[in-house]
Amino acid sequence: MSQIVIIGAGVGGLTAAVRLAQAGHRVVVHERSGTVGGKLAVYERDGYRFDTGPSLFTLPQVFDGLGLELRPEPLDPVVRHVFPDGTVLDSSSSHEVFLDRIGTALGAGAAADWDRFWRRAARIWRASYSSVLRRPVTAASLARLSWRLGDLAAIAPGRSLRALGRHYLRDPRLRMLLDRYATYTGTDPRRAPAALAAIPYAELAFGGWYLPGGLGTLAAALHDRCQALGVRVELDSPVTTIEADASVRGVHLESGRFEPADVVVSNVDAVTLYRDLLPTPGRLAGLADRSLGGFVLLLGVRGHTPELAHHTVFFPRNYDAEFDAIFGSAARRARPVDDPAIFVTRADDPAVRPDGCEAWFVLVNAPQHGTGWSAVDWRRARLAAEYGRHVLDVLAGRGLDVRGRLEFVETRTPADLAEATAAPGGAIYGTAGGLLRPANRGPVDGLYLVGGSAHPGGGLPMVTLSAGIVADRIGPGPCPSA
Repeated sequence: MSQIVIIGAGVGGLTAAVRLAQAGHRVVVHERSGTVGGKLAVYERDGYRFDTGPSLFTLPQVFDGLGLELRPEPLDPVVRHVFPDGTVLDSSSSHEVFLDRIGTALGAGAAADWDRFWRRAARIWRASYSSVLRRPVTAASLARLSWRLGDLAAIAPGRSLRALGRHYLRDPRLRMLLDRYATYTGTDPRRAPAALAAIPYAELAFGGWYLPGGLGTLAAALHDRCQALGVRVELDSPVTTIEADASVRGVHLESGRFEPADVVVSNVDAVTLYRDLLPTPGRLAGLADRSLGGFVLLLGVRGHTPELAHHTVFFPRNYDAEFDAIFGSAARRARPVDDPAIFVTRADDPAVRPDGCEAWFVLVNAPQHGTGWSAVDWRRARLAAEYGRHVLDVLAGRGLDVRGRLEFVETRTPADLAEATAAPGGAIYGTAGGLLRPANRGPVDGLYLVGGSAHPGGGLPMVTLSAGIVADRIGPGPCPSA
């Protein structure tokens, strides 16, 4: 029976703990903070409860086999899209229903274009899911894909998501809708690979879901399952270094204790792992750091807002200007977006708000926290408060003025996320934005990576798949559990 240490109690770490304990290993999880869940965090105030991390539950089937008692509820629409010209388009997990809605809102030609794009997205999804998302990325796996010419052609290596959208979609509003999915991996659609078309396909083909009580209940369910399986979860227990030569020997804790291990699974960002816990400069040099952060408003709102769906996105007139601001350029440094896309989550769930009120989670894409050219110092005096007021003014200008109905406003910047979760720069989806992430197997024997900065990427389903990949690579122990 292997002794396995997991660093970090995010969803990837907890899922890996469950799978490894079920496989018959002894598992201990060390978490630097006082709560489990990592970026899947919850904040409560005055009878309101906010999910401050992921807000959409997709691909629920990836959680099968974990022994969790989840009861997800389907969302319709999955997302409501409000375009700059006032057009409203509700997405649906039924392809035929969505085509009807596109035809009504944008015209029959736009619906036909989406249908053509959808068939291509389905091919990308099938190729990605079988060849990439459930397997470790190795030279051998990439070689196998190169011989399957149909899959390779579907994924369209070298083409951007923006280019794919322009090829299939004539209506600029549908192109804008597709561009938004690049932000699911923290990237710019003009540079994001076309293979990311698998994301809207997965979201719409398999549906968007909500967990009653909020998505934070997933972290609680994983923690409960860990305890039932005998996994030891130690909170407020930061790991300072990984001890290894050719293979891992254990981890050193901030308390001064040494925890021996045959296997170490890291659920921290790959930059933190290779910079601080197991210094590996060569690995650091290969990591991208141009991944976006998020600026968040938590709003306690009086009254009811029927024009909002569970998820509603309000698009700007110039989406490219948003990405220019977030990532900066040779001529101008990164800055808060003047006219951002605004994503509002408002759950119609009495468990998360007082009677007669609503809990709003408002997200806009933002540069990472830092002092460099492609970052913003979000600790600068008054910046968060002033930008929060600006976002509310922009939302009012788009027809949703909530400024007179507020019980309170709280802000969360990339600096806050960096401090709470040790995510470098407050990158939402890990510093290695895009499609190809660091491998799940580390540079020494017995070291593995899970979570949003490792293959296959960020978001709840992807980090869960990363845990499955790692558990399969480690293999069974002598006494698997039910």
